[in-house]
Amino acid sequence: MSFKCPFILGARYLCAAARGGKSGQKCLSCASVSFAVQSRSIMGSMDFMAEISNRKRIWGWFFFDWASQPYNTLLLTFIFGPYVKELLGDGTSAQSVWGFGIGGAGIVIAICAPVFGAMADTSGNRLRWIWFFSLLYFVGAFGLWWASPVSFNLTLILVSFAIGLIGMEFATIFTNSMLPDLGSREEIGRISGNGWAFGYIGGLFTLVVMLLLFAENAETGKTLIGIDPLFGLDASLREGTRAVGPLAAIWYAVFMIPFFLYVRDPKTTKASRGAIQNALNGLKNTLRNLPRSPSLFAYLGSSMFYRDALNGMYVFGGIYAAGVLEWSVVDTGIFGILAIITGAVFAWLGGHADSIYGPKPVIIICVVLLTLVAVSIVFISRESVFGIPVGAGSSLPDIAFYVVGGLIGAAGGALQSASRTMMVRQANPDRMTEAFGLYALSGKATSFIAPLLIGTLTLVTGSQQLGVTPLIGLFLIGLFLLIWVNPDPMEA
Repeated sequence: MSFKCPFILGARYLCAAARGGKSGQKCLSCASVSFAVQSRSIMGSMDFMAEISNRKRIWGWFFFDWASQPYNTLLLTFIFGPYVKELLGDGTSAQSVWGFGIGGAGIVIAICAPVFGAMADTSGNRLRWIWFFSLLYFVGAFGLWWASPVSFNLTLILVSFAIGLIGMEFATIFTNSMLPDLGSREEIGRISGNGWAFGYIGGLFTLVVMLLLFAENAETGKTLIGIDPLFGLDASLREGTRAVGPLAAIWYAVFMIPFFLYVRDPKTTKASRGAIQNALNGLKNTLRNLPRSPSLFAYLGSSMFYRDALNGMYVFGGIYAAGVLEWSVVDTGIFGILAIITGAVFAWLGGHADSIYGPKPVIIICVVLLTLVAVSIVFISRESVFGIPVGAGSSLPDIAFYVVGGLIGAAGGALQSASRTMMVRQANPDRMTEAFGLYALSGKATSFIAPLLIGTLTLVTGSQQLGVTPLIGLFLIGLFLLIWVNPDPMEA
């Protein structure tokens, strides 16, 4: 029973994906035939087929965001994180332990990301690396199925979670480095925004599926719509909620199929002798010369802080709401739906704003908004909202936090999309994967600091509200460093 149900779940998604894939191919064929009938030029037909091919590559690239987003949505924030809080019983302890676990994974990512990026640029194609890290994603996510309330092994679950997180982050490095191959300088902002929006929709879909059909309320054993978890999953053993790990793993495996079918690496090379040493030497030179590229240096520093703060909001949002507002997994999931919807909409809008005005104004507006949100979170509790006392049964704290969730989703979606566009503008085109390795480093070099600060401050003060205050300072540092970022350094 423990093994059968997640695989049945995966089989259902596989069938749906197969049907979707067929319909997509039919649409492309019809479009090609329609154009061929209207075309009077052989060269025009060839150009159109090239456009269709590029469209496939872009959509294939989009599917990485669609496939990988559930790790952030379901596991980091809205389902599994709050579930860990339930198992440990105390919000303060859960926030501390979660901070230390995520911080440890962040250290590994920070150390290895630029090295792997440099190796990929000089020793072979990026798709092989994506295959390998996709395997880590699958194994780590699936392993969360064993987070049983009757035999909960915290060390095993944290290790499994870290393996999946490392797989997702490293796979993201290599897929992000493919962005400049998909369009012109003017187009990549829109492409990046559309990809983020598409990914959010995938996260939203899986979250809705979990809430309606699987994630049970701890007290009633029923899902959001009042039914038992599907496939006979045992609510008393929290199998419905634990199925979130296998669901995220199988979802990723199924929806990476379009990516591997349509995405080709134009930089595919055969590894030369001494390629690894050459990669490390090149990385060493890049790091040594960073201060000579003040705009890139400032941007890596800025993104190091503001992306770390944003990730802190994502990682601790669910646990914070569960501990401070006493929300259940289902309540937190509804909060997540709101955040994801606003994230998808504003990632799309932000991508278009990026194409028109450039990424820097989008980044500044989003960081300012998130700083204000970080301040607001500290003043929302079950007892008061912005210093105004509320009654025990008041819904005002819940409404206020729902608004906060919508703002986090809106600003976070646009910020992440514009940030990777800015990285493309700052990077050396010949060492793009290495650049995104450094980008990952800038996102992870302090990624262990934010969780560790939150974990430590929460433990020392005994307050989840005071524990999240480091996020405010991180956003402000990132905003300050943006002063030295030139959005068009190659043209300077």
